[in-house]
Amino acid sequence: GAWLVRVARNRIIDRFRKQRTRPLADAPIIDEDGEYFSWDEFLPDADAGPEDALMRETILKNIQSALINLTAAQRDVFVAHELDGQSFKEISDQTGVSVNTLLSRKHEAIHALRRQLQQIYTDL
Repeated sequence: GAWLVRVARNRIIDRFRKQRTRPLADAPIIDEDGEYFSWDEFLPDADAGPEDALMRETILKNIQSALINLTAAQRDVFVAHELDGQSFKEISDQTGVSVNTLLSRKHEAIHALRRQLQQIYTDL
């Protein structure tokens, strides 16, 4: 049993490591209804001019930096739920962590991201 849990844990870690190499702008956003959105819908158009391209790059770098600054547990549940569209039940089944713990970690992640991104939000 312990071996199986360890194998599953390692597979999950490998999956998230592979996803980190993907640019954040390419990652889809999934809403509560399961609909996919692109970051392009929320970010300035890179082809609109140098100011918009710089703003887009700055926003993406700040978001990536904020995600990196989260604890691994917070980041994993946030990415799995928000970017991959997994339910808390699915994440719980994969990781063996209770749904309530996952909810708490995501709540902490959201508050940490808000604190870290507040300055860029104010500036824009």
